[in-house]
Amino acid sequence: MTNNSTEQRTEKPTPQPRTRREAKQNKELADERIGGKWISSSLFSISLRIIIVVVLLVIAAFAGSAIGYGVIGDGNPLSVLNPATWQHMLDIMNGKQS
Repeated sequence: MTNNSTEQRTEKPTPQPRTRREAKQNKELADERIGGKWISSSLFSISLRIIIVVVLLVIAAFAGSAIGYGVIGDGNPLSVLNPATWQHMLDIMNGKQS
């Protein structure tokens, strides 16, 4: 068995920066060596996820309205897409029943 404490390291330990300015300079040097600042490649996928969620919410709202109006309210489920139906519902909510 060998004792790990007697082995010599071949790597130099990197000195810790003492100030924020030194840390910033070290980071800038590292960025230059790597080839520039890192740009998030998941930005497109996040916006795509947001679009998918919004579309799914709209579909769920229309499906819920169609089920509520057609099944529970004994109306035609496709009447939910008619603007006159929504105007009638808004009139009822605002107390303008005809």
